[in-house]
Amino acid sequence: MPDIEDLLTEIRACRLCAQHLPLGPRPVLRASATAKLLIVGQAPGTRVHESGIPWNDASGERLRDWLEMTPEVFYDEARVAIVPMGFCYPGRNEKGGDNPPRPECAPEWHQKLLNFIPQVKLTLLVGGYAQKHYLGPAAKSTMTETVRAWRETLPRFLPTPHPSWRTTGWLRKNPWFEAEVVPELRQRVSRLV
Repeated sequence: MPDIEDLLTEIRACRLCAQHLPLGPRPVLRASATAKLLIVGQAPGTRVHESGIPWNDASGERLRDWLEMTPEVFYDEARVAIVPMGFCYPGRNEKGGDNPPRPECAPEWHQKLLNFIPQVKLTLLVGGYAQKHYLGPAAKSTMTETVRAWRETLPRFLPTPHPSWRTTGWLRKNPWFEAEVVPELRQRVSRLV
């Protein structure tokens, strides 16, 4: 009978979309059967691709600040599973940002992985790609509307914007996120981990 370690080994060896990855495949994720918090993000950036450590960049620092979580707790896979929509760095687009997560990863791997982490009580949906995939028709027409409707997705899901530097302007325009959502997020996460 396969276990989660077998599946993680299989995922880390995945070459499903290798021909589309400018830096080659390097699936980056963390999970264990005991995790109670699942963080579903977008896809690794170049720094994460190089290190192999998810959220090992400025976006990760902001996310950990939102969660009020130390790196030691954040990277404790017995408590926190980190599963991006695309496991590998997808390359850059002509506007200077990263490409969207590769579309092959989530349909191929997410449900298989979720089957091995049944104790998850809260899933953070970080950014629009995770929100559309996990919420389906319950996702609103924009990421902002989906995050604003965060109460509708509880207790299972809590949507957030992506914590990249590009979100700084969004946070200024939407102060309700840090005033209302972040305190709720911190409270719920502290009870789990």
